[in-house]
Amino acid sequence: MAYLFFKKGMKFFGIPFLKKGMQFFAEAFFQKGWKKGVTRMNDFLYDSRDSRCKTPFGAAATDEVVHFRVFLPISYQLRDPFLLMYKADHWDCPERIPMRYASSDGVTSSYDCIFYAPDPQLYFYVFEVTGVNGTLHIARGQDGFGALFPDGGEMWQLTIYDRHMKTPDFLKSGVMYQIFPDRFYASGMPKTDVPGDRSMHTDWYELPVYRPDQDGKFRNSDYFGGDLRGIIEKLPYLESLGVTVLYLNPIFEAHSNHRYNTADYEKIDPLLGSEADLRALCAEAKRRGMSVILDGVFNHTGADSVYFNKFRRYGDGGAYNDPNSPYRSWYQFNNWPNEYDSWWGFTELPNLNEQEPAYSSFICGENGVLRKWMRAGVSGWRLDVADELPDAFLDQITAAVKAENPQGAVIGEVWEDASTKCAYGVRRRYFLGGQLDSVMNYPFKDAILAFVRGGDCYRLYMTVMDILEHYPKPVLDVLMNSLSTHDVERAITALAGQPTGGNGREWQGQNNTLSRDRYELGKKLLRLAAVIQYTLPGIPCLYYGDEAGMYGYKDPFNRCCYPWGREDADLIETFRQLGRVRRDHPSLSTGGFCPVSFTSSVVSFIRDCGERSLYIAVNRTEQPAPAVIPAEFRNAVPLFGALSKDELLAPFSAVILAAR
Repeated sequence: MAYLFFKKGMKFFGIPFLKKGMQFFAEAFFQKGWKKGVTRMNDFLYDSRDSRCKTPFGAAATDEVVHFRVFLPISYQLRDPFLLMYKADHWDCPERIPMRYASSDGVTSSYDCIFYAPDPQLYFYVFEVTGVNGTLHIARGQDGFGALFPDGGEMWQLTIYDRHMKTPDFLKSGVMYQIFPDRFYASGMPKTDVPGDRSMHTDWYELPVYRPDQDGKFRNSDYFGGDLRGIIEKLPYLESLGVTVLYLNPIFEAHSNHRYNTADYEKIDPLLGSEADLRALCAEAKRRGMSVILDGVFNHTGADSVYFNKFRRYGDGGAYNDPNSPYRSWYQFNNWPNEYDSWWGFTELPNLNEQEPAYSSFICGENGVLRKWMRAGVSGWRLDVADELPDAFLDQITAAVKAENPQGAVIGEVWEDASTKCAYGVRRRYFLGGQLDSVMNYPFKDAILAFVRGGDCYRLYMTVMDILEHYPKPVLDVLMNSLSTHDVERAITALAGQPTGGNGREWQGQNNTLSRDRYELGKKLLRLAAVIQYTLPGIPCLYYGDEAGMYGYKDPFNRCCYPWGREDADLIETFRQLGRVRRDHPSLSTGGFCPVSFTSSVVSFIRDCGERSLYIAVNRTEQPAPAVIPAEFRNAVPLFGALSKDELLAPFSAVILAAR
């Protein structure tokens, strides 16, 4: 079934979306039909996404006036409406704001009020009305519309963020490219000072080691020899993809190929190169219009590190060996030396005490790790396990980054809706101001793949709209939108591979390669997913090799080497074309968003910034499908793909049209 809603002068992010007097019609067909609690148009009460009910759309800045309006059907005999505004986690004492009568059309009466907050805060709200039989709440139904509940009901969210919040301009356009350094490109430079317990592959194209050693442990000690000079050599290729930001997985000295077990924050791993190589990479990238961000792993170190030194690789010092070590206070020992707090119980990764002044100064001080590498040319940081970093430490990180460069970026690894995240019993304040600029946007990834693979348009629509409604506009402009990362299976495998069904590495290793038919299907679906990824709010982040047709299950199969000389040229050209579209059209960087049609076959939406709006449509099926095209795009300029004369989308196709 379908729900239809008609809006005039629809606004998103405060941007007038439609020309004055033009009637706009958006429809969504959800394969599961009406859900319990949904309010249809004939008993419309409230919709937080409708400018008749709430302005501005989504989050608001401090001291910005937010207007609320509810519509009460006269036949319901409802009266005395109040807005109940709750500070997050203070559920017993809402602010009760009376709503005043505004107007009536003889069928429905409307009531409105205003709200503003001087301080950043996460709020939740419902409306209270008095009915014939007592108090009722207008709360959020499962599809987002207001519905009547005798008690409780899901609340809407209102994020109030610091009006001075600004996010880095260099993240607001172009394309981000994530590189796992050991597996991207080997320059051939001599490898010196390499520890003897590392093994080097001689075949660039073989699988990484995925079986445990004779002791039953996964050592992650096999390397292929990718390095920083190799990245420099491939900058022309990255430039051809429209890449403007390089995100490098950890590059500091560490005794594993993933390097999330840092051994020395002040030294580049010898297999990757030197500090001079990093400086050269940043300088050449800048010359080509690219910025470099590094992976910051500040929640834990390796047990095999300068600081902990459990295995005495670094002499007799370190917190594990010497109770008087300057690093002793960095760690939390329950019974020194063998009982200590570690990341998720992995003794190879002892947790750091981020609130220890000596450690926080080492990372965030004027001459600390963050600023040292930014002075070498780095433009920002992606923070590993941001949920496990205390707020005070995040504040210090952000302050240090912005002090070194006001345009420096701080991006958090957060897997859920970061605006309302609770971690270890603490409500996080990532997006209220003074902390994160952005996060890895896993909700978009999951929703895009679910639609393209299985037609779940409901999940895609609700996920996109929830994120747009909950996050501050400065954050939305710089969201890191990935389809694959080093922590999840590659997109083409997620789209066309066999589900793992809980099978482990042995099964995954035996089934990692896609058949020709499955690869061709995955390739078609990946193109569609990429069109959505590249055109939703935020900056697309391309995981190295996805554009070349790389496939693979989770670690280590998603960390194979880039297939130089064996790339899928057609797929690469698709990503080059999408990169050009992003480069040439600023509406994809900061423009508004408006859904047009969401069905199990086709999704379409518009991006607009007041200059030149774009229409995007994707058909995920093997049959031609009609596109719902607003009038202003009838004679549009095709930027990607094409429609037939009768406005049909070809099977497994997408279009991007620019209004004339």
